[in-house]
Amino acid sequence: MPKLACVAGEPSGDLLAAPVLHALNQIPEMAGLSAYGVGGPLMQAEGFDSRWPMETLSVRGYVEALTQLPAILRLRKDLLNTFIHLDRPDVYLGIDAPDFNLGVELKLRAAGIPTIHFVSPSIWAWRGGRIKKIKQAVDRMLCIFPFETEIYARAGIAASYVGHPLANTIPMEVDPKGARDRLSVFPVIKNAGLQRADFDGCVIAVLPGSRGSEIEFIAPVFFEAMGLIASRLQGQSLQFAIPVATPRLRPALENLVARTRMQHPDIQIHLIDGNADTILEAADVVLIASGTATLQAALWKKPMVISYKVPWLTAQIMKRQGYLPYVGLPNILAGEFVVPELLQDDATPEKLANAVLHWLDKPLEVVRLKERFSVMHETLRKPTGLLVAQAITQTMAESRR
Repeated sequence: MPKLACVAGEPSGDLLAAPVLHALNQIPEMAGLSAYGVGGPLMQAEGFDSRWPMETLSVRGYVEALTQLPAILRLRKDLLNTFIHLDRPDVYLGIDAPDFNLGVELKLRAAGIPTIHFVSPSIWAWRGGRIKKIKQAVDRMLCIFPFETEIYARAGIAASYVGHPLANTIPMEVDPKGARDRLSVFPVIKNAGLQRADFDGCVIAVLPGSRGSEIEFIAPVFFEAMGLIASRLQGQSLQFAIPVATPRLRPALENLVARTRMQHPDIQIHLIDGNADTILEAADVVLIASGTATLQAALWKKPMVISYKVPWLTAQIMKRQGYLPYVGLPNILAGEFVVPELLQDDATPEKLANAVLHWLDKPLEVVRLKERFSVMHETLRKPTGLLVAQAITQTMAESRR
């Protein structure tokens, strides 16, 4: 019976891995596959056995990781002992999370277990020196952006472009009105989209992140910006929709909603469990924390404002190791600032509100942006889950020879 060990340390990794598991379950050679490790609900729905809690690894930034370090180290020790000595897999698949996965891959490869890493670390954006560790730790790198394979070829590392799975799950044509109907929380609006003379019925999606640290640092500023927007568009049925990434984030978000309603009693805020894609499809404009979700928003062809706030020390470390002038994936892929980024000290409620209102007031700019995002979408469309599954199957076959 084939065995696959896998670690996806955060919700975005769960989203990436689920189509791979689905594809593996369709391959005859993978009949009876045992897939186990760390994963989320989407992976578990495909039969994955998550033996350790994904939440332990769902931290971002150096400073934030320090508080979680003891739990992460315990998980890592237990995981390595299991994979090397107790339940040895045929292949290990690390899903993103390079700070954790590369260290695990290094140990497993040294123990004779083939390793595949799915989603190249952003060595083209910062910390390029990690390619030396990658060469030691990874048998095969699977890249989600087309320009990455050349970097690995120069370093003598086997790599394949597999496209981005989100580009296959998100349709080329979007249906905002249909999405609003499916959510069943908005008043009936005759004209979904920004082709209108005023902002009546506009839906603004607000995605402050999927980690507790992001809710702590980013969400309060986002809520203040929402209050400013609601005040400036007072008298119009403006709607804010916020996907709640995990149940543990709901109490903190509910507190922020209550605080905002005290200052703006008429503000319409909807906290919706999950359904991030439907909320993005329903939206006219998006206020969003930097991360994988920004690519989701681009594939849904949405104008957006990208923001991020981390502790000062984390920001200084990241700034010194960065190579690009932008952090948002839509801008990185476009090679220019096609959407605004307001980070750290620039992430003020006033600036965020102004940037969101700019999109609401410029429908022709929105049309041009959607055209750019459509081209981006086509480039990223590949049968990603199948390509990753085939790479796993091939690696298993090679390791058994």
